[in-house]
Amino acid sequence: MTIPEEIIERAYEGTATKEDALALLNVNPFELYAFADDLRKEAVGDTVTYVTNRNIYITNMCKGNCGFCAFREGDGYILTIEEILEQVGQAEKAGAVEICIQGGYLPQLDLEFYNEIVKSIHTTYPNMTIHGFSPMEIHYASSLSKTPLEDAFAELKKNGLGTLTGTSAEILSDRVRKIICEDKITTDQWIETIKASHRVGLRTNATIMYGHVETWEERFDHILTVRNIQQETGAFTELITMPFMPYNNRVGEEMLSSGKFMTTGMDDLKLIAIARILLNKHVDNLQACWVKLGKKLAQVALSCGANDMGGTLMEDQITLASGGANGEYLSPEELEWIITSEGRKPMRRNALYEEI
Repeated sequence: MTIPEEIIERAYEGTATKEDALALLNVNPFELYAFADDLRKEAVGDTVTYVTNRNIYITNMCKGNCGFCAFREGDGYILTIEEILEQVGQAEKAGAVEICIQGGYLPQLDLEFYNEIVKSIHTTYPNMTIHGFSPMEIHYASSLSKTPLEDAFAELKKNGLGTLTGTSAEILSDRVRKIICEDKITTDQWIETIKASHRVGLRTNATIMYGHVETWEERFDHILTVRNIQQETGAFTELITMPFMPYNNRVGEEMLSSGKFMTTGMDDLKLIAIARILLNKHVDNLQACWVKLGKKLAQVALSCGANDMGGTLMEDQITLASGGANGEYLSPEELEWIITSEGRKPMRRNALYEEI
């Protein structure tokens, strides 16, 4: 089956539907990839971006009990401000321009602590971009202190938070969330939290973590939810598609025991391609997450609709804990080699997709 002309027209107009997306699952996959690549070229040209960054995990503890998490420990650590600053200093010496701060949600991690982290980093390393925290973390911390979400985000922004992550979205379907992360915020709460951050001027990325208990239809609903928010706020910088890693966690063990394994490379590329089609005219940047996909498939994704390779990362402990085998650091030199070998032009960026 080839791509129907009416779907092509809607894609170029930015009005592709969920029914279009479901129909595209049945077309020749290489025709699908080529069409998504054409849309990519029209939207962002032949430049492929990446960011030099470091992950900092402020804690490995969490009040939640997500079925897909292999990182959480019952008795773990919480970094001090001094320890966080030490890691930021190491990142700066290594050439990083962005710090990605991640953690869990705990009663000990209140808004005051998050603001102290941001202010300390921004004061000590004013040239370091701070990309941090999940909507889940800030929603929980603001509820602890009975602070309105917009006030919480405004304070964090004032103290130096550059961008908020779009994580903790997983799949924006309450049916799925009840199975894989029942303790987390609901779909509506995630949407309201993201919109609150956008209303005070924070930009965020958007993520989708797929390949566990959700359906293709639920994946497309998720992407269209991102599109709807973008039409209202215009504050998403990118979409990151992240295949589920099924090792060392409850949801993965149940999946593997039933004879199901990780997503296939073809399905990973189909999701990237269809995401490009659904988001055309709305979200320009689509990341091929090398730490999840592997370097070779991430490179192929650059011809299937993706235009960004993500970050150098320096310690992606969460993916490693879930059985990821692609490493936790990729040098800028190797990233640029992967990009140029694809016949594309590399560009180092920050979280706002501004050239560095």
